[in-house]
Amino acid sequence: MQKRTLGNSGLQVSALGLGCMSMSSGYGPAADNKEAIKLIRTAFERGVTFFDTAEVYGPYVNEELVGEALAPMRHEVVIATKFGFKNAELKQGLDSRPETIRNVVDASLKRLKSNVIDLLYQHRVDPNVPIEDVAGAVKELIAQGKVKHFGMSEAAAATIRRAHAVQPVAALQSEYSLWWREPEAEILPTLEELGIGFVPFSPLGRGFLTGAINDTTSFDATDFRSVSPRFSPEARKANLVLVEAIGRVAADKQVTMAQIALAWLLARKPWIVPIPGTTKLHRLEENLGADRVELTSGDLKKIAEAIDGFEVQGERYPAQMQALVQR
Repeated sequence: MQKRTLGNSGLQVSALGLGCMSMSSGYGPAADNKEAIKLIRTAFERGVTFFDTAEVYGPYVNEELVGEALAPMRHEVVIATKFGFKNAELKQGLDSRPETIRNVVDASLKRLKSNVIDLLYQHRVDPNVPIEDVAGAVKELIAQGKVKHFGMSEAAAATIRRAHAVQPVAALQSEYSLWWREPEAEILPTLEELGIGFVPFSPLGRGFLTGAINDTTSFDATDFRSVSPRFSPEARKANLVLVEAIGRVAADKQVTMAQIALAWLLARKPWIVPIPGTTKLHRLEENLGADRVELTSGDLKKIAEAIDGFEVQGERYPAQMQALVQR
């Protein structure tokens, strides 16, 4: 597995990380704990050194899972976690008060079986707490040795700049993929200017870009996609046009659609590190294979022709969640 550095932070990680959320929440029933630990450790054996979790995943149980799985190789990996929701519950709203951040970090350290958090993200920007206060609180935690690097998630460019002026931001984690390219307008230029790395979540379009989902696919009631406007049957049917176009590029390249989607992100900038998630070993192997896919200028032109001008149908989030992004 190739290595990448997140911006100017000096934080070196594998070119592809592993998003661990789906092992505990978000996409249906939680995975078997032993199988999830096996998957995380297999990822490490395959060269992955960057693992993403959050207190809200579960809540809490995903951090415990990641902590247990990576305990034997803790000093060889980078673990990212997040604060920002009141009592680690999405429905209770946001809470990035400095005292909350301090308490969350202490609790997360215990669950992760670690004495330091490598990368601490603000999960969503809290409009009730000045971002300068948030960055200042994390700066203090870095000075105390409890945190190494500060990150943000789904933040707007102006907010990133304000935070970065107080405590350098190592990485921004936001959605970015072949079917969500909004970060290209303002976010990517801002990150490049400031020397901040970019960690795209849902780089496979929550599974849609793998070709495994169509307009007749059904989702478990606990699966986020069952309430996502972008995954309504009508939206999926319209969006299959994009997937079919990507499929043709993948067939010509003799790789999978997932590998095309991930390789495309890797080709965008050398400081971009996608974090695809999975609970299946064969999908893990497939995703990591993207690190070996070399996209030529001709390949990239074909992909651009397939996606430029295509308008993806459906909002990313239900209305109540849409308000939490790009603040």
